[in-house]
Amino acid sequence: MHHFELKDGVLHAEGVSLEALAAEVGTPTYVYSAATLRRHYQVMRAACDAHRSALGEALIAFAVKANSNLSVLATLAREGCGADTVSEGEIRRALKAGIPASRIIFSGVGKTDAELAFAIEQGVRQINVESSAELDRLIVVARSKAASPAIAIRVNPRIGAGGHAKITTGGAGDKFGVPVEEALDLYARASASDHVTPVGLACHIGSQITDLAPLEGAFRVLRQMTEQLRAQGHSVTRLDLGGGLGVPYYGDAETVAPADYVAMAARVLEGLDVEAAFEPGRLMAANAGVLLSRVIQVNERTDGRRFLVLDAAMNDLMRPALYDAFHDVKPVRPREGAALAHDIVGPVCETGDTFARDRALAPLQAGDLVVFMSAGAYGAVMSGEYNTRPLAAEVLVDGERHAVIRPRPTYDEMFAREPMADWL
Repeated sequence: MHHFELKDGVLHAEGVSLEALAAEVGTPTYVYSAATLRRHYQVMRAACDAHRSALGEALIAFAVKANSNLSVLATLAREGCGADTVSEGEIRRALKAGIPASRIIFSGVGKTDAELAFAIEQGVRQINVESSAELDRLIVVARSKAASPAIAIRVNPRIGAGGHAKITTGGAGDKFGVPVEEALDLYARASASDHVTPVGLACHIGSQITDLAPLEGAFRVLRQMTEQLRAQGHSVTRLDLGGGLGVPYYGDAETVAPADYVAMAARVLEGLDVEAAFEPGRLMAANAGVLLSRVIQVNERTDGRRFLVLDAAMNDLMRPALYDAFHDVKPVRPREGAALAHDIVGPVCETGDTFARDRALAPLQAGDLVVFMSAGAYGAVMSGEYNTRPLAAEVLVDGERHAVIRPRPTYDEMFAREPMADWL
């Protein structure tokens, strides 16, 4: 669900007109709905609370990589949300947004010693260890701080899933985690150390998953491993189930309801007496945001192709170029007329700067506003300044009020970050 609807013929974010926002802030601009963020968290929270006997006081830890804007994180923090982080910077963002360290999980396949030290100093909930080499380094870092941080061993269950090969993370050839037998050995080795405290297992098999079967398979692997480790005398009190549940980028796309997803996890873990953690990112943020853009011009060629040229580009929203991802495109003020096939493109000097081919759209002309729907996850957070294009602004809407939560930089601000070499 989301809170972007037509009112008096104009698309609104909650109670705020996107036409008015474009006039005030300019385009391209990301616009987020606080009501949608809160609603999505509450749906997950209610699902977890309904299965407390199987999942314990389950932690919902938003995957910060999906959208790391401080105001987005703060909105979720006020609901009681935790954070799944993959860098020191993301830990710092979560803390600054008001998420306590006790609700922060530190994941990632390439944590540096400095990042591990920072996580220990902050007292994060747990560090998810992804390799033998990382465990060795973590023990050394923890020893230097006379600490014994809680850890989980990330398992690669050889079950990969997701909407694209580049976002599948649980397959045998993927870089994440360790195979089952190696994970069991690492857990035993960690248990023998005075400088780490193994508390559980973790897995995350991919993103934009729309079928529960692979997720259930991965969760069953974790259950079997838990039983095996306990039989060997080890304590296992937590299972980090990752995230990855898909969202409906297509209007009629089939997806899995969060309640069904959580119910499946509860069924698999029933009687195991563990505390679960879920790490939704896209599920919470995607439909909570749109990318607002203005039509520069419509190029109609003699060969019949029609190019809708927007002021948003692949540097603002790179998912289509990177993953061939689909985003629904809607006019902010729809006008009547037969739908025509358009290639939707941006101004960047690459053919890859194409959002869609042969997309049927009602008539549009220069100056019209459009939005890319479901752009709240992996949109602004992946953007850059390619072609020396200023980053898109970001706006948070909450009812009738709104705030610019990342201003569009000026060219002077962009250039000020690049001091000239002193010999030039």
